[in-house]
Amino acid sequence: MADAEYVNIWMRPERPARGPKPVYSRAQITEAAIRIADAEGLEAATMRRIAAEIGAGAMSLYRYVPSRDNLIELMADRLMGEIDVTGMPSGDWRADLTRYADGLRAMWLRHPWIASVQRSLPGFGPNQLLLIERLMGVLDPVLSIDENLGLMAMLNGYVEGTAREEVISAEELRRSGLSEAEWMARSYVYVDRLVKSGEYPIFTKIVMEARQPHLSRDEQFRIGLQRVLDCIAAAVASKGEPEGREEQAGS
Repeated sequence: MADAEYVNIWMRPERPARGPKPVYSRAQITEAAIRIADAEGLEAATMRRIAAEIGAGAMSLYRYVPSRDNLIELMADRLMGEIDVTGMPSGDWRADLTRYADGLRAMWLRHPWIASVQRSLPGFGPNQLLLIERLMGVLDPVLSIDENLGLMAMLNGYVEGTAREEVISAEELRRSGLSEAEWMARSYVYVDRLVKSGEYPIFTKIVMEARQPHLSRDEQFRIGLQRVLDCIAAAVASKGEPEGREEQAGS
């Protein structure tokens, strides 16, 4: 098969049909790229930098990973493998989806560079396929595949949107050299002026009455996640199915 005919990296054989045995592996290259990205950001994970990390010639790596897009595809799929879906579906959909959401958020926070990866088209790597099978298997017995897709998109959108905001906020604070408390204190004079102007009643209510902005990131995430799961519960209940065992027990 000619190079142009490979739809994605997963179709390309890792080892050529003939010739010398490969010295390196895609997994080795991918792990090195992730280490560099974790330490220095995604842009630092160039083929030249990866080659130096594993002691190879930069051009030789293109035999294993032909393009930058292929490299990012491998890296993204490798991160999906960090999300523990062992034992799913367990029969308790709410507990399963909570565990998945916690794992997805934790993965984003461990690898903040993932927020800069622009990927909308699925690559269907092995770890992504495992997630699809295990995660969508949670609701498959009770919902149509289209309902399942929509609800999983909502769940993923909430988790990834929240994690992205956490990552971006942390980076902004890092660049400012301030802690979150110091940044809020610096903003006090301006916020106080807005409140006293009387021109922004909803903003004033947020400042004066809202509890949520004062919660920890973990607490905010948990509240939002429970709202998303409540929406999923409504869809499940409409099919006459019981709630997850966790909620039935009075949680």
